[in-house]
Amino acid sequence: MTLQEEFDQAVNHTKELTQRPSNDILLKLYALYKQSTVGDVEGELPDVMDFKASAKYRAWESLTGKSMNTSQKEYIDLVNSLE
Repeated sequence: MTLQEEFDQAVNHTKELTQRPSNDILLKLYALYKQSTVGDVEGELPDVMDFKASAKYRAWESLTGKSMNTSQKEYIDLVNSLE
């Protein structure tokens, strides 16, 4: 199985989790997903009063410079640890 196929399988698996991960884990999943599919953060930091969007942006921004392949591997490992 290719890395992309494993990543796609992990993404699908997150939709079938029986327990909702903590907010910290959800932010990490979001950031790794965005870094895996888009690359480095795009756009401007949302208004600080939009706490959710701001947190998501900052989580993604923290991964700036990380390769898409490395991000995919980390995403897969994180999803597998949730089982």
